[in-house]
Amino acid sequence: MVLPTNASYLAEDGHISSPRPSSLRLPVIFRRLHRLQQMDFELAAWQLTYLCLAPRRVYRNVYFHKQTKNTWARDDPAILVLIGACLCVSAIAWSVVYSYGLMEMLNLALFMILRDFLLSGILVATIIWLTANGLLLSPPSHSTPADSRVEWAYAFDVHTNAFFPLYLTLYLAQLPLLPIILKENWVCLWVGNTLYLAA
Repeated sequence: MVLPTNASYLAEDGHISSPRPSSLRLPVIFRRLHRLQQMDFELAAWQLTYLCLAPRRVYRNVYFHKQTKNTWARDDPAILVLIGACLCVSAIAWSVVYSYGLMEMLNLALFMILRDFLLSGILVATIIWLTANGLLLSPPSHSTPADSRVEWAYAFDVHTNAFFPLYLTLYLAQLPLLPIILKENWVCLWVGNTLYLAA
């Protein structure tokens, strides 16, 4: 018996239909954002913790995910919700420091989530995805070229994993150091630039 190489679905009218091409589909992680009760926040918190303490354990978890679900990209959007919540907390803290009003605080939270995290992540993930699939694709001998292509959702996952240490450094660690960083001498300038370099 030969297994099918592409999936087909039974439509509501009983006819077999092909799915939309995968390049046109919204990644699973974004399609499941409205299902809060199905999210695994414990695993997402574990991943965020170990991204800073032992990133190798997170990669091992991603590797096991590939073995069981045949995709490198995570399908649970809980990590996006947790990072969004962390950015909201940061927006509140920065608003208190700079004495912002309620509307300015909400505006800052939206900028942090939409511009700093999502928009920059979508842009960076798309550039890296196009570069990897266009220039760096070298299929191994044991698989087809389609098996060795980088998934866009995985490129976005890499951005998500890299964003959290940056968040801890620039959005949280910089806050208590603000009185030092804002002084105008070379030591304070060095401290501020070192934070950005570490991030």
